[in-house]
Amino acid sequence: MNILIVFCHPEPQSFNGALKEVAKKHFLHKGHQVEVSDLYADGFDPTEHPRHFPIRADGEYFAPLTEQRNSYDQGNLPQQIHEEIEKLERADLVIFQFPLWWHAQPAMLKGWFDRVFVYGGIYSGSVRFDRGRFVGKKALCSVTTGAPEATFSPFGRSGDIIQLMWPIHCSLYYVGFDVLAPQITYGVQGGGLKYVTDENFRKHLENSKDDYANRLAHLAEESPIPFTGWDDWDENGELDVRHPARWRA
Repeated sequence: MNILIVFCHPEPQSFNGALKEVAKKHFLHKGHQVEVSDLYADGFDPTEHPRHFPIRADGEYFAPLTEQRNSYDQGNLPQQIHEEIEKLERADLVIFQFPLWWHAQPAMLKGWFDRVFVYGGIYSGSVRFDRGRFVGKKALCSVTTGAPEATFSPFGRSGDIIQLMWPIHCSLYYVGFDVLAPQITYGVQGGGLKYVTDENFRKHLENSKDDYANRLAHLAEESPIPFTGWDDWDENGELDVRHPARWRA
């Protein structure tokens, strides 16, 4: 099996870096192939911009999707984007390792989504969702938060973690991935915020690494998050009135 880890943290010695290493070592030990896209170390440019398209479909007005499609069709995508797409094509499982910053993924990773999921190449009007480019591949988000787990409950002060993760999961499903439930490591305190003693914090981090390794050992047995698909929607893109999901208690 081929594994791609998309790692997004500016500090390689961070706890996110440690979790990245947990996954890497686990899969290598099992005999799998592992690639890592270290976005900060690789100097990934997260900003979609006219400078990335020296050969333009329209030299007067910059429409990102138009230029992405033209660049893909002409075979002149930026080299870094071409390489990331090749990694995705090789991967059976993609792990996204990142901290939750301001209730979302870091800007660097959001920019990776913006630029790597190329319109006309990775998705189009008919190639998306359960007909997407990456159907049959799995994706897992391994995420750290600063605040404790209870604060990310439906009525917690940090916001419902299910709702916070929804845009990321939806984007991954949009391009065809089977999206697994996220690995959330709560309470990775930093920046002066402390919720437990230093000793208990160290224990928490070690236990969290063990929990992650144990989950990875059984990942193949997991079912993905259920999403609706093309056959479930009406002509307006809404869930059909007869669909059972409309009538769940």
